[in-house]
Amino acid sequence: EGTLYIYSDPHFDDMDLAAGLSNRPSAEEQVKMINSKVGKKDTIIFLGDIGNVEWVKKIRGYKILIMGNHDAGRTNYEPVFNEIFEGPVMLGEKLILSHEPVDVPWAFNIHGHDHAGAKRKNHLNVCADVIGYTPVNMNQFMKSGALAHIETIHRDTIDKATVRKAKRGGRKI
Repeated sequence: EGTLYIYSDPHFDDMDLAAGLSNRPSAEEQVKMINSKVGKKDTIIFLGDIGNVEWVKKIRGYKILIMGNHDAGRTNYEPVFNEIFEGPVMLGEKLILSHEPVDVPWAFNIHGHDHAGAKRKNHLNVCADVIGYTPVNMNQFMKSGALAHIETIHRDTIDKATVRKAKRGGRKI
C-alpha cells in the first residue's frame, strides 16, 4: 500500500562519527528528514549502524533492520523494529540488501557502510552521509531500470556450464 524506503548508517548520537564529518545533521534533524519522506503507511529498511535506538521510535512507518557492524545484540533492536535480519537479504533474484558492500555478478547490491561514497558497478550506496540524509524511494529506484542489465544467477550458472562443456569438446547447450 505504501512506499518502500531504504536508509543506512544514521549512527544516531554517535559523537565520534559526527566529529569526523562536517555538517552532519544531529539525530533529531535526521529523524525529521526521514519523516519528511516516510509516512505511517510506508516501510523503511535500515541497512545497519543505527546508533541510539531511541530515535527509531520517532520514525514513522513499518521498520525493518538489516544489522550492521556497529549494531550489537539483536534484543536491543527488537522493541523498535518490526523485523530484524542479521545478514544480507535477497529481494527477488537480482537484488541483495546488505550493510557492507557485496560483490556478486548475478545481483545488484544496495548497501551502506561506506561513508565516503566510492562508486561501484552494480551497487547503490544508501549510507546517510552519501545520500544527503534523505531515504531512497525504492519504488522510484526499481522503475529506473537499474536491474535490467543484471543477469540472474540462473543465467550466470547456465552460461558458465556452457563454456565448461565447450572447453571439454562437448557441443553447446
